[in-house]
Formats: sequence, structure tokens, C-alpha cells
Amino acid sequence: MNSHATEVRQRALTLLRSGARNAEVARTLNVPLGTISYWLHMDRAKRGECPGRHDPQCPRCDGRDLDEAAYSYLLGLYLGDGHIVQYSRHRVPSLMITCGDTWPGLKDDCEQAMRTVFPDNSVCRVAKVGCQNIKVYSNHLRCMFPQHGPGKKHERTIALEPWQQEIVGTRPWELVRGLIHSDGCRITNWTTRLVAGERKRYEYPRYMFTNKSDDIRRLYTDTLDKLGVAWTHCTRHGNAYNISVARKASVALMDTHVGPKH
Repeated sequence: MNSHATEVRQRALTLLRSGARNAEVARTLNVPLGTISYWLHMDRAKRGECPGRHDPQCPRCDGRDLDEAAYSYLLGLYLGDGHIVQYSRHRVPSLMITCGDTWPGLKDDCEQAMRTVFPDNSVCRVAKVGCQNIKVYSNHLRCMFPQHGPGKKHERTIALEPWQQEIVGTRPWELVRGLIHSDGCRITNWTTRLVAGERKRYEYPRYMFTNKSDDIRRLYTDTLDKLGVAWTHCTRHGNAYNISVARKASVALMDTHVGPKH
């Protein structure tokens, strides 16, 4: 390194050690940001200030405490609109759940659930057209979501592990809420009926859940059965993709524990 470059590097390190940000130093000295970051890393390594390896513990592998309510909700979101992927340029896989911009509260709830289940891992939002992908990075995603596998969920078996069944058994409403927030909705239906000889419009609320996977629909309806929620199949093109909850008492239960997306 020539004397000029050595002088610039020393000036950069002086600024960095005083608390200046990498980007600010890069602009001040007209040096590429990557070079500044490298100089800082090498300086910290030389002085023994580099942090240790980031290796968060896993509830399954290490016995770390798990917030079961947040996990049951996140499991519902994953089964509906989530998938696990690891790109070739990434060292760690990510769980990605797509949330529409129409539901800002859903995006907040999803992010909070991720941060609660994975408190020591990186969570971020990636903006797309009409939606955001809420993402968490962890080497233990496959431990926490063993339903991950090749291909689409509705083309492979989806079965809960015994430890997941136990969580869902104690936190069933959180699972239902996650499934509704991902692949469901609360709508207002209407019909007409005769009242004193006059046909009048009658409106009523209904919860709908739509998923191509027979296993995921069965998990949803089995959970509703245990909660005392009445449901029916609604076919689409001859296929039972839709699960309807329309009875007044059952809708009231859903309103209490799930509620509409927001």
C-alpha cells in the first residue's frame, strides 16, 4: 500500500473510531463503502474486538423456551401463506410470509410473532407490488417447521409432529387465527326471504377459509370441531376448497377469538 493510501486508511480509521458511520466516512474521503467496511473489520479484528459467531439457540435442538401462543399463530400463517427458502447466495435459510398491503395490522402481527418465536434472529420486510414479504432468517427453521419439503404444500403430506400437536392442543385459537389471517376472511353474505309476504334482503356474517391442501383443511376443521365451531364445506368447481363458518353462535365465537383482518 503506498503512502497516500496508508494516510487515507488511517484517516478513515480515526473517523470510524470516533463514532462516524461507514457511509459518512466513505463520502468524506471518496472511498468505496465496501473498502471502508473492510478496513473497519480488519481494524477490529486486529484489536480483538470482533464479535463471536452468532449462533442463536433453538427450542427444539437446545431446549430454549418457546412462546407457544406466538408459535401456534405463526404456524397457521406458515401453512397458509408461508414458505422456507435458501438462496444460493445466502448462508442461512429464511421463512417468508407474504402479507397484502390491504392488511397493515396483519403485517405487524406477523412480524411480532416472528420476533417472539425467534428473538435472536434477523427479521425484515421486503416490499413487493401490493404486498410485503415478512422474513426471518434462521438455521433452525426446518426444526421448527418440519412440514417444509420440496414442491407445493397441497401436493405433499402435511402432518403435525407430536410436539406441534401438543402446542396446537393448548393454543388452538392462535392456530385458527393464523390460518384465517393467511388464507381466510370474514365477509358479509346476503340472501332474501319472505317476511309477511314481502321479500326482504337478509345479511349475515361468515368466515371463509380456502386452501387446496386436504391436510391443511382437515387440520383447520379438526381444530374447529374441538372448539365447538360449526362448519360446512363449500365446493368450488366441484372441489371442496372452501370451509364456511356461518351459524350465528359459531361466528360469535370466531369474532371473539379471531376477528376480521385489519
